[in-house]
Amino acid sequence: MARNKISLWPWLGLAATILLLDQLTKVLIVGYYQLGDSTYVTSFFNVVRVHNTGAAFSFLASAGGWQRWFFTLIGIAASVFIVWMLRSHPGEKLFSFALACILGGAIGNVIDRVVHGYVVDFLDFHWSFLAGIFHGGHFPSFNIADAGITIGAVSLIVDEILRVRRSRR
Repeated sequence: MARNKISLWPWLGLAATILLLDQLTKVLIVGYYQLGDSTYVTSFFNVVRVHNTGAAFSFLASAGGWQRWFFTLIGIAASVFIVWMLRSHPGEKLFSFALACILGGAIGNVIDRVVHGYVVDFLDFHWSFLAGIFHGGHFPSFNIADAGITIGAVSLIVDEILRVRRSRR
């Protein structure tokens, strides 16, 4: 059992790193940008300040306020479950990497919801080929926590594909 506790720490460290990067970047955005401010960086990327009261892609953003606590509770419950899963599978590297990325991102967005009542987003990517899907070709703005969650979700899918392939051998 002691070995499992020791091997859990690198994954919690990764989650903490994502969380710290997320919160540091959000502090900078909130400190230097007003809501709606935008800085051109490249032809396909801007730094902006956007507030998201909903979930991914602003899901339920205009639901009237109850979604703040709903998504906060989901984030807390997911974080508790993820820590339990990490304790149960610390030696499964890709799986644990995925969970740690999701954990760091989930906690980062929970902190925003509790402190601000919304999630601070600031990464704005845009390409003309997205114009038919997203307004003006702008992919919905996101943050480091969202990137961690996305990387974790993709890693979980890859882990499962690899697991299925191994089981067929």
